[in-house]
Amino acid sequence: MAVELYNDGRHVCLAFYDLVDEEHDHAVQSNQFLIADSGHGALIDPGGNMTYSALLMAMQRYFPSKELNYVLASHADPDIIASINKWFIASPCKVLISNLWTRFVPHFTTGRDIAGRIEGIPDQGMNIPLGESVIKAVPAHFMHSEGNFQFYDPVAKILFSGDLGVSLVDHDRAAEPVADFAAHIPLLEGFHRRYMVSNRILRFWARMARTLDIEQIVPQHGQRFVGKAMCHQFIDWIEQQSCGIDLMTQENYRVVA
Repeated sequence: MAVELYNDGRHVCLAFYDLVDEEHDHAVQSNQFLIADSGHGALIDPGGNMTYSALLMAMQRYFPSKELNYVLASHADPDIIASINKWFIASPCKVLISNLWTRFVPHFTTGRDIAGRIEGIPDQGMNIPLGESVIKAVPAHFMHSEGNFQFYDPVAKILFSGDLGVSLVDHDRAAEPVADFAAHIPLLEGFHRRYMVSNRILRFWARMARTLDIEQIVPQHGQRFVGKAMCHQFIDWIEQQSCGIDLMTQENYRVVA
């Protein structure tokens, strides 16, 4: 089932929270997103083979796959983009991904007929035209991937934050917005301590994020943050976190006896 994150009649943002079958307990819960504007569409982090068929069918109610312009990939993990070969077949889309990962994308395909369909995003980010709107690729390097981008929609004022803001929750809770930030912190801490590279990077990101007019922060796993106050709570919290190499010591680098 699609959840409308934004809809003004011309510009629509949808989230799909339930496409990973609950029977697959060994697979991480993941969210997929569709932005449509004036007859043009982009999927953000459409996922792997597990989500492809359900996403293809679910999106048809809102936007025809045969007219899809883009797949926007935050990075190159399988849960982000492993289904890209199928999207190349089902639509005329291009995939936009960090310049660091463009030569890895063909490994998710048969290697045929993809010339001109993979476009690199430069490190500083870029504006991506979509209908009468623009989606901004926002630098999010080392959170957690070396070449990593978030996607900001200035019309909906939504930051699709990829793996930043992830919470590890049951499938049936993922579609619910965060109601109590303090109570939500235990669902954030473990993931961010391991998957984010350092506090220095988080501080750079927080300063940048405060320059954006954000009404929602919507991660690729787990629950979203809705409202300026809730988004600011997350930004203030993440800015203070120690993580990744901040926490590593020699004890983490020893040969098992």
